[in-house]
Amino acid sequence: MQRIACPERDDWQSTAENAGFAFHTLDGARYWDERAYYAFTLDEIEQQIEAPTGEIHAMCLELVKRAMNDESVLRRLRIPQACWRILTESWGRSDTTLYGRFDFSFSGRGPAKLLEYNADTPTSLFEAAVFQWTWLEQAMERQIIPKNVDQFNSIHDKLIARWREIATNGHLHLTGLYDNPEDAVTLNYLEDTARQAGLQTTSLEIERIGVDGAGQFVDLDNRRIALAFKLYPWEWMLRDSFGSKVQAASTRWVEPPWKVVLSNKGILPLLWEMFPNHPNLLPAYFEDDAAASKLGNSYVRKPIYSREGANIELVSGGTALDQQGGPYGREGFVRQAFAPLPTFDGQYPVIGSWIVGDQACGLSIREDENPITGNTSRFVPHAIL
Repeated sequence: MQRIACPERDDWQSTAENAGFAFHTLDGARYWDERAYYAFTLDEIEQQIEAPTGEIHAMCLELVKRAMNDESVLRRLRIPQACWRILTESWGRSDTTLYGRFDFSFSGRGPAKLLEYNADTPTSLFEAAVFQWTWLEQAMERQIIPKNVDQFNSIHDKLIARWREIATNGHLHLTGLYDNPEDAVTLNYLEDTARQAGLQTTSLEIERIGVDGAGQFVDLDNRRIALAFKLYPWEWMLRDSFGSKVQAASTRWVEPPWKVVLSNKGILPLLWEMFPNHPNLLPAYFEDDAAASKLGNSYVRKPIYSREGANIELVSGGTALDQQGGPYGREGFVRQAFAPLPTFDGQYPVIGSWIVGDQACGLSIREDENPITGNTSRFVPHAIL
């Protein structure tokens, strides 16, 4: 694994804007950054990232199965009891998942280590699936990078194929917070993949979803919502006023309600319990577990519910090295072994390994001068040399 400096395309900004990638720059700072790229060997991709991603995905499904049969697991995850039946019924129906992203620490000099799983509302999807592939093709054409390189990236094709498995010739509603530029790009991109899969689509703000007299969710045209993709966290949705309607309504949701189990930092200690000493896991414990003392005074403290690095604290030798503010932590915290991210040219990269359905299919990299990856950390493309 290397970080290789390279020239940027002269027209990358207009190329991004023409593709609908409006947030390539945030508050005057680059979000997309192609002044360098990360290079991997084929073995690093296939054996050290792709294979562990598939294995950890299977382990996560084992964890969900355990949770559906053991209420104590749901309690440890701080999932409100009022939601349990929604989750178990969703799992019992085999409600289908579309995608997710595992975040790893990886340097090429040892096993990739799971940092967390973005199982419910992962973003940076368009950048990973489309825009970094455009960069690869154009950078080869313009002799910015060597010819005949490749990229670990079949996300686009896998999404289209997965939509066809989820529904054939049906109607899909896509909902979320369209006033958020990043969410809007993700929603619009997924709508495009669904249309390519043969689905008819309707997009609407999540606050515009209504409920008819029969307790069914409807859109602005009073059309019942049979299948919906939501880019909106389940833990928020179930607290909203219409969250109580989810169980009675016939709408199929993507991601499904059972994904609540996996969109929770509590899976980190539970996976470590179930698969102790697994080479791709870091030791982790619930903070109120006496066993957390095994980590000593160096660890990463993470809220059970948290997004985009908020309220995460790095502690080394009992001293907080870095801490991000935010609104999370009410439900409790987990502690994970402190495994510093590798540094390349003063940058800390996090590897995002994408899974669609049950297949690992792509890679994204976010880097920062700060060891905690946040919402504004830069997206840097990659290639296989």
